[in-house]
Amino acid sequence: MSQESTIRTKSKAFAIRIVRMSRHLQEERHEYVLSRQVLRSGTSIGANVRESKNAQSTADFISKLEIALKESDETEYWLEILHETSYLGDDEFDSMITDNKELTAMLTSIIKTTKTNNNKH
Repeated sequence: MSQESTIRTKSKAFAIRIVRMSRHLQEERHEYVLSRQVLRSGTSIGANVRESKNAQSTADFISKLEIALKESDETEYWLEILHETSYLGDDEFDSMITDNKELTAMLTSIIKTTKTNNNKH
């Protein structure tokens, strides 16, 4: 499986986890503001990765993945806020943040590799 295929699969799985977590926060914890923020940024990662598949150019591909990277960083922020305000327990936070950091690392690697390969041409 290529790195691009893997990031598509993992970012979609992460988006599904984010949706479920957001639903839990709203239904069980009655937290609506932060859960919507993390829902928006956490699902946007996968949406931008998916859009990159149909990029019109290498620059467009990199741009989509850089947006996904920014959304991943924002998601990390909201997860930290949810954890530090006790809406997310340690185990749930650790699991989510680990997945998010994995996406961040993969996006960074793909962007860097694409830029390097593009500069060789």
